[in-house]
Amino acid sequence: MRALTQKSFNPVAVCCDGISNDLIIVEYPSKLIEDAVNEVAKLPGIGKKTALRLVLHLVKEGQHKTTALTEALNQLRSQIRFCNTCHNISDEEECGICKSHRRDKTVLCVVEDTQDVMAIENTSQFTGVYHVLGGVISPMNGVGPSDLKIDSLVTRVSAPDSQIKEIILALSPTMEGDTTSFYINRKLSALPLKITSIARGVPVGGDLEYADEITLGRSILGRTLFN
Repeated sequence: MRALTQKSFNPVAVCCDGISNDLIIVEYPSKLIEDAVNEVAKLPGIGKKTALRLVLHLVKEGQHKTTALTEALNQLRSQIRFCNTCHNISDEEECGICKSHRRDKTVLCVVEDTQDVMAIENTSQFTGVYHVLGGVISPMNGVGPSDLKIDSLVTRVSAPDSQIKEIILALSPTMEGDTTSFYINRKLSALPLKITSIARGVPVGGDLEYADEITLGRSILGRTLFN
């Protein structure tokens, strides 16, 4: 690691270049730029160098574009809502999927967050409804069952007017995802429901020699008829 040299200018910031472990001293021409960079860098996947490029791009853009971005973010924060039924992001009290008469209300897919809903919808293979947990059980991160929408899931499927006959657990194949699936399965075990999980195996176009042992083992155990 290179030694940091004393600089006479101010303000400065120290950051990693994202490629090596070397530290880079960044000189900001304005305190406003520095403050903006620090805020943008708080976004996931955005480092100081990327944040600086984005901020300088906004400075070069016309004021109307920057104002439009600011207004969009303010509206997002103040007006965003969550569906009262499935907890997906929505503009109204009930999202379009839950309101749609074309969706199969007998099949409910349990997912971690809104991004998973979007991913499944993009396949055009699922016509049921969803339930967004808002995360997965993770003791290491201080997330327990009470922090998720699990109780509302139980209430939803056990309601007298519920049409749900099958629960699909579509959670990530991680330790946290599996823990959450096992917990939900136990909570719903007393109800007359069919509980399934999405298939796990070798991806289409993948080579067996590059598949890890767990994935390959699950592919063998979860094999299906060839047709």
